[in-house]
Amino acid sequence: MKILSFKKKFVLLVFLLATFTTLALSQGNQGRGSRGTRVGFYRSTCPSVESVVQSAVRSAVQANPTIAPGLLRMFFHDCFVNGCDASILINGASTEKTAPPNSLLRGFEVIDAAKTQLETTCPGVVSCADILAIAARDSVVLTGGRSWQVPLGRRDGLVSQASDTANLPAFNDPMTVQIQKFADKGLNIQDLVTLVGGHTIGTAACALFSYRLYNFNNTNGPDPDINPAFLPQLRALCPNGGDGSRRVALDTDSVNSFGSSYYENLRNGRGVIESDAKLWSDRRTQRFVQGFLGGNGQRFNAEFGRAMIKMGDVGVKAGTQGEIRRVCTATN
Repeated sequence: MKILSFKKKFVLLVFLLATFTTLALSQGNQGRGSRGTRVGFYRSTCPSVESVVQSAVRSAVQANPTIAPGLLRMFFHDCFVNGCDASILINGASTEKTAPPNSLLRGFEVIDAAKTQLETTCPGVVSCADILAIAARDSVVLTGGRSWQVPLGRRDGLVSQASDTANLPAFNDPMTVQIQKFADKGLNIQDLVTLVGGHTIGTAACALFSYRLYNFNNTNGPDPDINPAFLPQLRALCPNGGDGSRRVALDTDSVNSFGSSYYENLRNGRGVIESDAKLWSDRRTQRFVQGFLGGNGQRFNAEFGRAMIKMGDVGVKAGTQGEIRRVCTATN
């Protein structure tokens, strides 16, 4: 009996040690990116970095709510082109900022304002890439989403070319193309569905989806993925031959509120742009959409933060790569 008791105690001890080790590794990984970024990177060199960025974002969003989705989309577009290195912020002819997919982005002045203040407080320390990553998180929080700790330590890129934006996911990409573009960045189908949920805030121009309303694929009719009851609402907002620059909420009735209602709309045939609607009509992505339906808003919020951390490590420059820009609009 004593031997058996000893074995039980030994097995229990091994189990507890293994469990403790797993939890410790898990907790450590939550604060560390896969490419050397980590939470608290500026703790000793610039401890005010997050409060400075948050203040800049809050002031801008209070004055203009469209800044929040603009900053979130800007981070997404930056990470998908040359990695999360702030290359999208550089001014000049034929830079990423001038490319058609980025022509309607907004919020650049918010990043510049935060950078200016940080250069006064701790000059030459904080990268523009990290400022953008923090600003994207704060945009979600200010619109009602859950916060997450942002691993920091990115450096700024030296190259920005409009031609490199060709690999950005497009509003009319077939699902196979969307999946491949995300896979090329190390992001899986679950990441895709989760990150596109950022469309719960923001708008799209009529020019990006009006073709779905009147003559989809030369059928002289609408895209069958659109709920017939939703069609008149979209046609009223985007008349045939009307103003293509008019903006329409991607998550109807919830344009400035971050939450899982976006996925409810997809299920109900109320996806505005074609690539969004395909998330429900394609079996590969539908099951992940289903996971965010009903009372699973908290799950979406948690998953969104996880996916943003994962995307925020795409193509990160660290160590001696890149630089810390003095201003975000130009290389040193």
